[in-house]
Amino acid sequence: MRTPDSTTAAAILPLVGGPANVLTVAHCMTRLRLGLRDRALADEDALRALPAVLGVVADDTGCQIVLGPGTVARVTPEFEALLAPAALTPPTAERLALRGAELKADRARRNATPVKLLLRRIADIFVPLIPALIGCGVIAGLNGLLVNLGVLAGLTPALAAIAGGFMALIAVFVGYNTAKEFGGTPVLGGAVAAIVVYAGVAKVTVFGVTLAPGQGGVLGALAAAALGTYVEKWCRRWVPPTLDVLVTPTLTVLLTGLVTLYALMYAAGELSSAIGTAANWLLTTTGAFAGLVLGALFLPLVMLGLHQALIPIHTTLIEQQGYTVLLPVLAMAGAGQVGAALAVYVRLRHDVSLRTTIRSALPAGLLGVGEPLIYGVSLPLGRPFLTACAGGAAGGAFIGFFSMLGDQVGSTAIGPSGWALFPLLSGNRGLGLTAAVYAGGLLTGYAVGFAATYFFGLDRRTRLAVPEPAAG
Repeated sequence: MRTPDSTTAAAILPLVGGPANVLTVAHCMTRLRLGLRDRALADEDALRALPAVLGVVADDTGCQIVLGPGTVARVTPEFEALLAPAALTPPTAERLALRGAELKADRARRNATPVKLLLRRIADIFVPLIPALIGCGVIAGLNGLLVNLGVLAGLTPALAAIAGGFMALIAVFVGYNTAKEFGGTPVLGGAVAAIVVYAGVAKVTVFGVTLAPGQGGVLGALAAAALGTYVEKWCRRWVPPTLDVLVTPTLTVLLTGLVTLYALMYAAGELSSAIGTAANWLLTTTGAFAGLVLGALFLPLVMLGLHQALIPIHTTLIEQQGYTVLLPVLAMAGAGQVGAALAVYVRLRHDVSLRTTIRSALPAGLLGVGEPLIYGVSLPLGRPFLTACAGGAAGGAFIGFFSMLGDQVGSTAIGPSGWALFPLLSGNRGLGLTAAVYAGGLLTGYAVGFAATYFFGLDRRTRLAVPEPAAG
């Protein structure tokens, strides 16, 4: 029996060139990410016209189809099931030759933008970790609330262990995903990354300083696993096949482990400390201005799909301080987007189709998922996207101003924003004040995004596209 999700998958497939044109399928929280043999075969206008599609973003190797949270997780397996028959087709020499030529061309396109590709690869390492970060972050927030209230004291140690277990070993997961992403053996990536969090490193001295377990955090784990993948590939080229199963893993772990202990952990530790110091200095010294800039620029990053590349920075801050002070500031971009959408809803009150889109996308926007409103409302209209950025800038400046006063607003995990971020909030002045400052930032973003869009976001042609009713 066909479901709405299978219907959506079936409608998308021919519009991206059919099964033969699809190389890879993946999804994040809101987008179906497709790697395509020939991107020109994708009909972006027809994809945008599908009822379930909220937007389409072209990239170097394919396209990203915005479906929204929940929907994308259900549509992806349905889409993959449609590809299965094509995947089972026996390969022929002609098909293999064609496949090789396409992969070569695809690699050339990737290499044309190395920085962009690197950022997306880093994002792909951390995106699979987000569900665990969210779950553990919520539990950590609940535990902190119980501790502050002084209730259920017998339960709080168990909650602390549940929330902290994943963060204590996150380096291993980062190493596993890094090796997988860069073409190495995932378990070897996890093995070399595990060195970073192993308690025994406290017996190792580097540059006259004794290492500490966890020093370098996720950055050290990422670097170790990337190096391990390089060493493994080098070994595969030079080690005889008969010795490969014994020699390659041994050399990979040994050589990478030594470099990790005597160089990477120290260097990554210094870099991690610098990131924490810089983030705190930025908000405590230039808080209002920094918040304004960060809040204004985050929506363009989301539009380009590059916002996930910030995850390593957030994770590093959470490891160091227990929360990231950057996420609440960046979350203000979503508030500006909501305010802008509400203004469009009010101003274009006779555009039934657009108002229906806004009503369906607004709940997700209030919970910090901005893509539906970006691709369904503000970006197609043009100017409201800029006024939404203005709202984000105002909300960011609000939170940054309080950071200058010494009131830090942070999040114990990454992933949600908007009103969904409240259970994850933490700070240095108590949960009540932290929540109040964050709520003030949201309201400021809503108000400025609404006002800027209402008065400046819609030109006369857009307002008059639908006839106004007669007076009286």
